[in-house]
Amino acid sequence: MLKVNEYFDGNVKSIGFDQNGEQSTVGVMAAGDYLFNTGAPERMTVVKGNLTIQLAGSSDWQSYDQGQSFEVPGNSSFSLKVSSPSAYLCEFLG
Repeated sequence: MLKVNEYFDGNVKSIGFDQNGEQSTVGVMAAGDYLFNTGAPERMTVVKGNLTIQLAGSSDWQSYDQGQSFEVPGNSSFSLKVSSPSAYLCEFLG
């Protein structure tokens, strides 16, 4: 079953799905600054574009391009800077 999600006044949209018992979402973010909270650990892969992220508790920002991934711990958060529309795959690891 597909689940449509919309955040930040429609600037982030995703479609969630289950495959073999694993949950994932694919989505697109418009240019902007965002803060996401996590429940389960996540792996984010940039499908198209670029995401610049700052994990909770870190002062460092890291940039990820198409094909690159980063992981975010569960029960945490991360900030994102998106300079142009970008697509992502989010895999829930927990």
